Amino acid sequence: GAMGGSASLIPRDLLGEYQELTFLSKQEILLAYKRFSELLPKEERENAFSVRAPKSQILTLPELRANPFQHRICHVFSTSETRDDSMSFEDFLDMLSVFSDSATSDVKSHYAFRIFDFDDDGTLDRKDLEQLVNCLTGQGEESRLSSAEMEQLIQNILEESDIDKDGTINLSEFQHVVSRSPDFASSFKIVL
Repeated sequence: GAMGGSASLIPRDLLGEYQELTFLSKQEILLAYKRFSELLPKEERENAFSVRAPKSQILTLPELRANPFQHRICHVFSTSETRDDSMSFEDFLDMLSVFSDSATSDVKSHYAFRIFDFDDDGTLDRKDLEQLVNCLTGQGEESRLSSAEMEQLIQNILEESDIDKDGTINLSEFQHVVSRSPDFASSFKIVL
């Protein structure tokens, strides 16, 4: 029946597998399934395991609506072959797992790096840092940095992080910076 029987929609063996592959508890996985199926049109909810939720629906989640990196998050976690940033239930679980309280700081920083790497080339260069700063300061006129301020800020970030002085921040440099900022992991989370 449709009454509260959502737990039974995940086959037990899959549930066990999801628990092993993620940082999520059984409760969290079941809740994620419920949240995910609610993003789908009613007639597709039966097949929540095999259909993809469009990016436009994923972005309606309050947790993402307020996140300045919402588009990058969809992009990084989506396994869509058409590159439309839609998500399968497993993509959705991966995202929630990385953003959960139980995910290690290493895993969080690895994904944060990918999210901040706007051109997906494996390093954070000046252009990536500029977009990163714009996302964080908001795009509004009054909050926008002048180009001199932006230049100074990016200079500071690179001085702080670019250990081999090649003008870009690679993953290990990024993880080194993150390891020195204790509040990073707690700010990088989505709780359902």
